[in-house]
Amino acid sequence: MARLPQPPAPAVLQAFLRRTEDVVAVHRATRLVRVFTSSGLHPQRWNTFRFTGPLAHARFDPQPQTPDGIPVPSHEHGVLYFGLSVRTSIAEVFQATSIVDRTTRRPFLVVLRPRRTLRLLDLAGLWPTRVGASQEISSGPKHLTQAWARAIRAAYPELDGLWYRSSMDSGDPAICLWDPPGASGLPAAPDVLLPLDHPGLDLPLARVCEELNYTLLG
Repeated sequence: MARLPQPPAPAVLQAFLRRTEDVVAVHRATRLVRVFTSSGLHPQRWNTFRFTGPLAHARFDPQPQTPDGIPVPSHEHGVLYFGLSVRTSIAEVFQATSIVDRTTRRPFLVVLRPRRTLRLLDLAGLWPTRVGASQEISSGPKHLTQAWARAIRAAYPELDGLWYRSSMDSGDPAICLWDPPGASGLPAAPDVLLPLDHPGLDLPLARVCEELNYTLLG
């Protein structure tokens, strides 16, 4: 059975970091893809971090856990999730229902390149094993992965976030970006910003949904 215990103390995690092996540098030419909703309970813009959390479905939300489990604003812990492809982003965002709803809560697709190199803890390498976990850190119960996120953030506040395996898209890379300091890595403008129901996305989304066996609506 894969290991995913509660995380050790941040001081313990600090001692195990090998910066030349455990930190992924994401170059400024790398295109990051995100699907976000512009209305609903947590409306966002393409470049806004979500400071309310942790949300039950969000794997690496770093916000402190409250006794009653209700998400609250925490202005020291913003979070954004990206894929390196449209398929990864679609697979992750719509995983609960396998239905890609292109209109409810006005979802958008954004593609951007960071304005500086992002430095991310590599959860796809040996770091999880070295600290007593496993690759289940990218697929295990969310209450545990969120506990690891809080411990990692406390141990390495200088890092921009996490590089991990998408549990919904065959282990392809995904990124969790935290702010601070991640906001300084976002560009002034994105390369692409389109509502998900834009006609130009009809064919690409149809292909992605066919590959994932997701249902496309709208």
